[in-house]
Amino acid sequence: MSLTLHATAELVAAAWLTTVVGDRVATTLPKDNGSWAASGFCTIATVGGSPGLYVPLREPVIGVDCWANSPDSQKPPWNKAAALAEAIQAACYNHPGIPQTVTLPAGYPAAQVKGAHTTGEARRIPDDPSSYARFNVGLAIAWVEVPS
Repeated sequence: MSLTLHATAELVAAAWLTTVVGDRVATTLPKDNGSWAASGFCTIATVGGSPGLYVPLREPVIGVDCWANSPDSQKPPWNKAAALAEAIQAACYNHPGIPQTVTLPAGYPAAQVKGAHTTGEARRIPDDPSSYARFNVGLAIAWVEVPS
């Protein structure tokens, strides 16, 4: 018996965020901080939300951490991390870009993002021991799986 793969909140959020910030999204930071020093990076984790009770509409809340580092300095590059968070906020207001169908990894069905909004202002997370700059923002993203 083969298992049918279904879209997940993190796969959909990562695919949509890739359309916003480029290929700088994953569930963990890359080990090589030099690989994302110039552009910053976003990590995601599902932190809440709820699936539809009677319809297959999902609306998870995704915690998005926007990271930036400066390998040659101990001073966190706050503006670079903030720029990623603001790009996400701006994309939520981009009504022509939503709804949008996003492609997921091989074997998974596509998903259609019906809407996206942040759940509050981006928050600076101070005192990172590695001197990374980090902003956190909650992202509610409404989506449905596209029937295959």
